[in-house]
Amino acid sequence: MKEGLTVAERIRGNFDSMTRVERQLANAVLDNYPVSGLGSITTVAESAGVSTSSAVRMAKKIGFGGFPEMQAALRDELEQTISSPIAKHSRWAAGAPDAHILNRFAESVMENMRQTLSQIDTEEFSRVAKLLADEKRAVHVVGGRITRALADYFFTHMQVIRSGVTLVATNSNTWPHYVLNMNKGDTLVVFDIRRYEHDILRLAKMARAQGVDIVLFTDQWGSPVAKQAAHSFNARIEAPSAWDSSVVIMFIIEAMIAAIENENWDETKRRMKTLENLFDETKLFRKFI
Repeated sequence: MKEGLTVAERIRGNFDSMTRVERQLANAVLDNYPVSGLGSITTVAESAGVSTSSAVRMAKKIGFGGFPEMQAALRDELEQTISSPIAKHSRWAAGAPDAHILNRFAESVMENMRQTLSQIDTEEFSRVAKLLADEKRAVHVVGGRITRALADYFFTHMQVIRSGVTLVATNSNTWPHYVLNMNKGDTLVVFDIRRYEHDILRLAKMARAQGVDIVLFTDQWGSPVAKQAAHSFNARIEAPSAWDSSVVIMFIIEAMIAAIENENWDETKRRMKTLENLFDETKLFRKFI
């Protein structure tokens, strides 16, 4: 078992090897993660409809010495997901090595990349690329206070690749208007990392009620939006900084953009040519000729 994995990552990595009862408990723990696993072992087991011995076996199967050890990990994760940037900085700075910040940050990002890639299902990735390439389905994109930069980046590329793409405004007061234009079968792409935003969860619930499929890009712990999502990508975001790193999420969405572009290349190529002509007319870019 790899060190540093969250309980959710351990569960997902061992899910196929679990018994039916163990999967039942695993799904219950993931249902309102990580809070759902923090009651007494009796309470957690009863809420999942399994025995306490099954709870112990599942905890051991995912690499813990027992249920209390798994709960200790969950409590630590809960503390990390609600940490402010100041608290986060204090946590890593106290034990920071002497190496230059560039080296420490690079090592952290590379480890994030390795762990994230080891857990991405390539078949699931391809399914999502085909979903987002389907021009019969409109695509709506939304991000939060920090992740809206990722949402805007993804939207800008998607807008070139295909038609029917909307960037949801940052002002949540206008979101009901956007939901009004969402149809059954559309896709809502959501970016949400810790400290997860209440408004984004509400938007996801409204969209799902409209029959919209949700694709979520989140962190290793998993946004509450995951419960509403048809597809989720969990990227590791920890870094030696007061802020989280978006490098791995950016990598995933750039790879996703490339995959969608390949799915729709003929149409994308046509749109790119038209766009370049429009750029020439507006003289947006300087040409050295």
